Amino acid sequence: MYKINTNLFLSFFVADVISTVEFNQTGDLLATGDKGGRVVIFQRETESKGESEELGESGEYNVYSTFQSHEPDFDYLKSLEIEEKINKIRWLPQQNAAHFLLSTNDKTIKLWKVSERDKRPEGYNLKDEEGRIKDISTVTSLRVPVLKPTDLMVEVRPRRIFANGHTYHVNSISVNSDGETYLSADDLRINMWHLDITDRSFNIVDIKPANMEDLTEVITAAEFHPHHCQLFVYSSSKGTLRLCDMRESALCDKHSKIFEEPEDPGNRSFFSEIISSVSDVKFSHSGRYLLTRDYLTVKVWDLNMEKGPVETYQVHEYLRSKLCSLYENDCIFDKFECVWNSTDSVIMTGAYNSFFRMFDRETGRGVTLEAWRENSKPRAVLRTRRVYTGGRRRRGDVGVDSLDFTKKILHMAWHPAENIIAIAATNNLYIFQDRVNAENQ
Repeated sequence: MYKINTNLFLSFFVADVISTVEFNQTGDLLATGDKGGRVVIFQRETESKGESEELGESGEYNVYSTFQSHEPDFDYLKSLEIEEKINKIRWLPQQNAAHFLLSTNDKTIKLWKVSERDKRPEGYNLKDEEGRIKDISTVTSLRVPVLKPTDLMVEVRPRRIFANGHTYHVNSISVNSDGETYLSADDLRINMWHLDITDRSFNIVDIKPANMEDLTEVITAAEFHPHHCQLFVYSSSKGTLRLCDMRESALCDKHSKIFEEPEDPGNRSFFSEIISSVSDVKFSHSGRYLLTRDYLTVKVWDLNMEKGPVETYQVHEYLRSKLCSLYENDCIFDKFECVWNSTDSVIMTGAYNSFFRMFDRETGRGVTLEAWRENSKPRAVLRTRRVYTGGRRRRGDVGVDSLDFTKKILHMAWHPAENIIAIAATNNLYIFQDRVNAENQ
């Protein structure tokens, strides 16, 4: 049973709408990006860790640092306004006391260094206490500067700016397991970058046709394999997945494997191609499986089985009869994310009405939970919800016609080692913990 561990609310403006959520490799830091170009980093408190472990709970997450990652820009050559919205954040593996993360908007990727400072140097020879340069003629003796304790300060500095690599909007970034390179993907191309080189990248996938009128699909997401640095996968708007091996060819236009599911003729409609578009793809932690999300379902694919998914879970099948109205209000183009838990045994994805869905892969059972501000008191138990589609109606059921399509759970993250999840609901960030599982471990 999931209980609320921390409930963090941000004031509501369009710029405050959260657009990405990401835990670092240890789970002690959680970063969010918003439409205003800001990155907010939350840190897990360690002071109450011993006490909270006795209760089967983890330390709470509090604001650690906030900084402006991107500003609105304008491409004068194309007369195109570039939004400051943060599309993705990815943490780099920690090598020292500092933390590094990549953030991107539609065009520019930035590498940030996050570090702490609790000491400051004093006793300069050529500077006074205010930091001003002294007149050299007044310096009559030399002294050794010393470090003195000071209040803890968190410094966030840009270390690299990777610009001019994409003509179209960047939808994905993924750090390679080699710790030295990463990929970035837009609608038609995937580039590979070295973290130390900002002025050039290597194009590894290019699906742009000679004549744009022949364009039939676009790239929707891309990710490196968690263990094999030469493998990566990308998804398309046609619902296909392509696994590529960089050892085979410098330009990976020809895939090693393609994963696709034959369309059911019985469900063929005007909206079939739209709802089959894959909005997110994630490798399992083991590297054996792929998790994808299209509009109505989440699917699990085995890398050794290309003919179709090994598991399919219905997220909100009850919306199939409402695709026409969802098309008219543009909700049918919403891009939902999906995530694995730390053991690859449970998957999670979002839905409407502030609902999010979890599926147990062993039993195949799904549960619907709600991230709702009104009932989210600290340590309150989340109740399961149910959408009423017919038959016997139970108390608390929500009718399909009563769903609020403006409240959508698009972005989420799962702690890399524990049953802690972060849910972004428009401008609100919810952090939940599975207390029962923590007690049983």
